Amino acid sequence: MIDGRLDETGTIGSRTASAGGSETGETVEEAAGAVAAEPVEEPRKQSPKRARRGPGPFTLLVLPGLVALMGVAGFLAYNGDLAGAWPQGPAPDPTATTRVDASYIPWLRKAVSDCTVVRPSVLAAQIDRLSGWSNDAGALSGEKGIAAFTDAGWKKWGKDDDGNGRSSPRDPADAMMALGRQDCSLAEKVTDLRTEGVVTGDLVNLTLAAYASGTDAVVKAGRVPGDAEAYIKEVKSLSSRYESVDRESSGGAVNQVPGAVLAGPVGDLTVTSPFGSREHPLTGVTKLHTGVDFASPQGAQVSAASKGQVVFAAMTKAYGNRVVIDHGTIDGKRLETTYSHLLALQVSVGQTVDAGTPVGLVGSTGLSTGPHLHFEVVLDGYYTDPLPWLRPST
Repeated sequence: MIDGRLDETGTIGSRTASAGGSETGETVEEAAGAVAAEPVEEPRKQSPKRARRGPGPFTLLVLPGLVALMGVAGFLAYNGDLAGAWPQGPAPDPTATTRVDASYIPWLRKAVSDCTVVRPSVLAAQIDRLSGWSNDAGALSGEKGIAAFTDAGWKKWGKDDDGNGRSSPRDPADAMMALGRQDCSLAEKVTDLRTEGVVTGDLVNLTLAAYASGTDAVVKAGRVPGDAEAYIKEVKSLSSRYESVDRESSGGAVNQVPGAVLAGPVGDLTVTSPFGSREHPLTGVTKLHTGVDFASPQGAQVSAASKGQVVFAAMTKAYGNRVVIDHGTIDGKRLETTYSHLLALQVSVGQTVDAGTPVGLVGSTGLSTGPHLHFEVVLDGYYTDPLPWLRPST
């Protein structure tokens, strides 16, 4: 059930594999023949005589080889080289593209949207290097969240970027935005320093060096200091896994998980206000625009984007008449869509709908400057850019 937090705010909310093996053993039975008794005057009934057999082919040929092979394997395992003894299959490509949580991608892009030096893939690689995308990776060292902020660092760079009413380094959206602010500030500083001739070198490397060792260390060295080189090498190596995040959604978006699976909620998908940070036209407050606004005339039909169940249909203060549909899970994550500022509601809570089922009419209820549809896609409780999810209108 969707509660009030989805009316006003959005939050941004590693696969392990194991291989097991078994060993099979075979045993060889040897039967000893019975020794015949010496004849007596009064013969008595005896068990049938069995001839003694010599070692079989398995004992002579197979068993010694198996014992030798197991001995070699044991020796290699003891010396840490068992992989060479048994076929392991192809090793994973360390530069293979890593799929980022779909809900993170808009934040990675937005976090460095005002910075020409740092790309989203570099920001993602930093987070991978700092925490492996784990919120608890630095708990013992006092660092918090996926971007590994200390309390002092968070006080300087942290904000409530997703508008959920709290600023926290454990909120992935807030953490990505804070790291982006920090990186972009450092990039601006090193750019000025290079322009003034104080330092030389690649701006991305200088920015990462300033993050790892401090701006003063970069100034003192006049270039990337030696103690920052390892960090830069690791981040740049990891960034190749995230290059797809740099590409905009219009050309086969990486945050289509698993693809464009939603039908357009209105006939014309002309965007008047995209997903992302913006200054609200009525309140003047700059915050995340949690969905996409589609231009549409008053009274136009609004339809369900996919099969699901209506979990909310009522009037709200900010969104006016609002409908929320639960579409179940996709890639293991709960997918919901919302339809706001409706002139009228045409569904009720608990109703099952199909793609194309009428849910309401375009209106301008709530905080709105005119008739339009505010459409949202909520993945596992986190707002994400709706456009990559939508099939092109025909």
